Amino acid sequence: MVDFNSPILQIGSTVAMLVMALTVIFIRMKASHRPVTVKKIIIPPLAMSTGFLMFVEKQVRIPIWWGIIAFLVGWFIFSYPLIRSTRFEKVDGQIFMQKSRSFVYILLGLLAFRLLLHGYIEQHISIPQTAALFFLLAYGMIVHWRISMYRQYQQITGPEAAM
Repeated sequence: MVDFNSPILQIGSTVAMLVMALTVIFIRMKASHRPVTVKKIIIPPLAMSTGFLMFVEKQVRIPIWWGIIAFLVGWFIFSYPLIRSTRFEKVDGQIFMQKSRSFVYILLGLLAFRLLLHGYIEQHISIPQTAALFFLLAYGMIVHWRISMYRQYQQITGPEAAM
């Protein structure tokens, strides 16, 4: 049986989260050089939704109100800086994300805050439950951000070009 409260597992999960977050930051910075499409806006939250399969495992389950709160924190708090810093521009008939230094700083700030919050919460509940909470927080954040991106994309391209 795996001891989910072992220090090695806690450090490993934090390092893995840090590596994944930095990878996402790097990918987001490279993406600003490619045109934005509806598929590129919609696919990340759809692909991420497969993460809900984690709740099949009993050790990951959390009270529903914890999940709702985590999702709403992601939706209303964590997504806000991303929404405010994401702007599109039309170049030669194609839509691109405007390059923004603040976007990188916002992603790094969210990462730092998330690591601190993760470390605190991890002391009070199991690692699998912490993972569930942070998945729901991230899911709420990305869904709200991508809905905002889609709306902005529609405004630039017009409703007939959105699909």
